[in-house]
Amino acid sequence: MSIVVTGASGKLGRHVVEQLLEKVPAGQVTAVVRDPERVADLAEHGVRVAVADYNAPETFDGLFAAGDKVLLISGNEFDKGRVRQHSVVIDAARAAGVALLAYTSAPGSLTATLADDHRGTERALLDSGVPYVLLRNGWYHENYTENLAPVLEHDAVVAAAGEGRISSASRADYAAAAVAVLTGEGHENTTYELGGDEAWSFAEYAAELSRQTGREIVYNPVTPEALTGILTGAGVPEPMAAVFAGVDAAIAEGQLVVDSGDLSRLAGRPTTPLAEAVAAALKD
Repeated sequence: MSIVVTGASGKLGRHVVEQLLEKVPAGQVTAVVRDPERVADLAEHGVRVAVADYNAPETFDGLFAAGDKVLLISGNEFDKGRVRQHSVVIDAARAAGVALLAYTSAPGSLTATLADDHRGTERALLDSGVPYVLLRNGWYHENYTENLAPVLEHDAVVAAAGEGRISSASRADYAAAAVAVLTGEGHENTTYELGGDEAWSFAEYAAELSRQTGREIVYNPVTPEALTGILTGAGVPEPMAAVFAGVDAAIAEGQLVVDSGDLSRLAGRPTTPLAEAVAAALKD
């Protein structure tokens, strides 16, 4: 029996594998990647590395074994048909008779275009008959704290979210929830709505940045159309810029407030405060 993590070289996947190594022997963990060099350090610790690509179904032939627990981390190639990509993994898991397939989805409350592929994947997974867990991950702190350069350059947080609030958490928090599911029992055919313990607004985010930098950083709310223009002007492809603006519009409607408490319960600890994530980002 192995615990298999797809997308293991990505930012979330690496967190998951590293936290798994705190719970189970390295030989029980399989990291699925496209480029094995990116996880050479994990291989040195005894993690099995398998090379496979969501766009090449044959690479998943024989990758899973009966009894495996699999974490399907959603792909980030929005223009490649993510439901089709994810279905490659689901089909391989069904053929192998895996014990569990967990999928990193999006909050059930989210209706923005970004959620469409997640809902499609959820349907494919439920239709497959494979024992499943839907990890409906909320927004990540790092979506903002890893992109502080323009904020600090202009002393302004720009978003199209109005006064909407976000229950974000760190990637490490979401990874801890995934690890709890992969190493625990009794999670089959369950949906978890995952988000941070404390919701925040962009005005509060700007205030926290001001406090920690000693500078006056303001929140500049704009329309979704204006945000799309700003992002495309910065080099973001127009379809992706529209997706990001759509998420902000959903935030304005409260769709990324997740108050289930599932994340901290699965992680076994409070989620990482936004202020802590900001402090870590400012040190880098």
